[in-house]
Amino acid sequence: MAAPILTTVVGSYPQPDWLIDRSRLLDRLPPRVLASELWRVDAEHLEQAQDDATIVAVHEMEFAGVDIVTDGEIRRESYSNRFATALDGIDLENPGVFVERIGKENYVPRIVGPIRRMRAVEVRDVTLLRSITRRPIKVTVPGPFTMTQQAQDEYYRDERSLALAFAAALNEEIRDLFAAGADVVQLDEPYLQARPEQAREYAVEAISCALEGIAGTTALHTCFGYAHFANAPKTRWSGYPIFDELNDVPVDQLVIEAAQPRLDFSLLERIRDKTMVVGVLDLGDRSAETADEVSARIRAALRHIEPERLMVAPDCGMKYLAREIALAKLQAMVAGAFAVRAEL
Repeated sequence: MAAPILTTVVGSYPQPDWLIDRSRLLDRLPPRVLASELWRVDAEHLEQAQDDATIVAVHEMEFAGVDIVTDGEIRRESYSNRFATALDGIDLENPGVFVERIGKENYVPRIVGPIRRMRAVEVRDVTLLRSITRRPIKVTVPGPFTMTQQAQDEYYRDERSLALAFAAALNEEIRDLFAAGADVVQLDEPYLQARPEQAREYAVEAISCALEGIAGTTALHTCFGYAHFANAPKTRWSGYPIFDELNDVPVDQLVIEAAQPRLDFSLLERIRDKTMVVGVLDLGDRSAETADEVSARIRAALRHIEPERLMVAPDCGMKYLAREIALAKLQAMVAGAFAVRAEL
């Protein structure tokens, strides 16, 4: 993975219409608790159907030419709820409520006891992914800070303590994910940007605890939210409120959104020694970029970072796009990266 300007994905890929009810998915906020009503397949056959859809998603990523693939997060109702709701200490029958970053209420896990990991949550996902591709693979987990922000805490009654409990559970999971064959494990922390005051207090500590003693390539993803929901004017994206602090997070890669917010790439100069995975696909644009548009974004980033430390990806997860658009965007990303690579 030392080649310059490798391509990857942030995590999710569109689930096929035969697997998930996309009209329901698109009409509601991302689920923080279980949302079994979204699946079109009965419980008895759901795992097999999700496996089949995963194979299709990986095939499409490979067909597009993506260097480092994920399982598309096909078996998840959202990026965070699959792991968060599998932990002990959560009342799944009586969820809590909190206000999302866009100002709307959503059901969330209600913490009623000590957070503990009872079993491996995503190890089977990695095992399947490893068996169906020879490419490097990445698996994603929700970060401890974001899970804390997406919960109603009635046990710890202290955000830092809850985040450290989530971190301990994540540390166990991440060790098993690498043992199962993951090449990269990525922590998703979008709420670093949504709640910067709290993030400055304990996010770096919690993320560091989640990664303590971990041997393997790790990544941290942060963004401004799914484009499907984040429809506020672009002026709200004046920059990352939490950025310099990310130098202190013990990860190898930082994965950031850049295309939709038209990020000032000079920001890259403030990260000293990590690989930067930069978003070059605007998921708020429902048409596919051209390879030339992607190349231009990559060249703009290269004015501020050496090519050996630059990777490219979509801005965020592609879950809410139509499949044909997602594939076309990935093909443009790969072609654009190839063109710039040939110039080096």
